[in-house]
Amino acid sequence: MKFTSVLVTVVVGVLLQVALARFTVGGTWVFDLVLVAVVFAGLQWGPTAGMIGGTLGGLLQDLLSGTIAGVSGLAKTLVGFVAGLIGTQFVLTRAHGRSIIVAGCSIVHRVLMLALTGLIEQHWPGTTWGAMLAETIVNTAAGFVLFQLVATVPGLVARQRLGRRAGFGRRQW
Repeated sequence: MKFTSVLVTVVVGVLLQVALARFTVGGTWVFDLVLVAVVFAGLQWGPTAGMIGGTLGGLLQDLLSGTIAGVSGLAKTLVGFVAGLIGTQFVLTRAHGRSIIVAGCSIVHRVLMLALTGLIEQHWPGTTWGAMLAETIVNTAAGFVLFQLVATVPGLVARQRLGRRAGFGRRQW
């Protein structure tokens, strides 16, 4: 596991979440890019990375959002661990397979958040299933774009480097 890679992934997710949070239209288009980063870390580097990423990302998100500290941290830790387990048990190399895992993790995370908040506040918080579906769709799309970029960018950079070499240095017989 690469701790710095997990840390950078989670910090980028938190920064994107904070930067793009103002574009949520009246609370109807909710997204959780920190969760996408945690699932990415779990699938990319294993269950331990998912747990560490979930703990860091969830606690940062709790502290920045002003909600009960630790609820999102616990939910994201569990989801990151499960995503890491799924990533080690099944070989998921394509972006659409990994984005399905993001969709499942989004639903599990939202249900965990509702359950933990209900236990702490002693009443079941109200939620709209349409908002949960919209969040799952947006998170899945963000995960698909992220996984597609991770699969495409290294090959693109290598082709650009090869294209910049001098004509005499490239032998094509």
